[in-house]
Amino acid sequence: EVQLVESGGGLVQAGGSLRLSCVFSGLDFDDYDIAWFRQAPGKEREWVSCISNIEDETYYSDTLKGRFAISRDNAKSTAYLQMNSLKPEDTAVYFCAAPPVDSECSWHASDYEYWGQGTQVTVSS
Repeated sequence: EVQLVESGGGLVQAGGSLRLSCVFSGLDFDDYDIAWFRQAPGKEREWVSCISNIEDETYYSDTLKGRFAISRDNAKSTAYLQMNSLKPEDTAVYFCAAPPVDSECSWHASDYEYWGQGTQVTVSS
């Protein structure tokens, strides 16, 4: 069974950077697109970004494009989210997720079958 484990969250000052990691295990990482979502207290889960398993095509939320960058290392079965110029409103729990095998990136959380436990990102002002 697929397992996703996030790491790299923490407390950072506004303007700072963090890189989140998502380690994938259980099945062939190469077969899966990987997305990042986030959820702030009292808010719905928000799609952040996604990277395909074919040609590493990347997709971003319009509000985050330019500050965040998604990538993957198939040799390490790991996806990354580089977050720069962080703002207090970026404070949330960040989750990585994978849709069913051979499914494409989607911004709907309901389209994802596998989820990590999340990693907390807190940005202080």
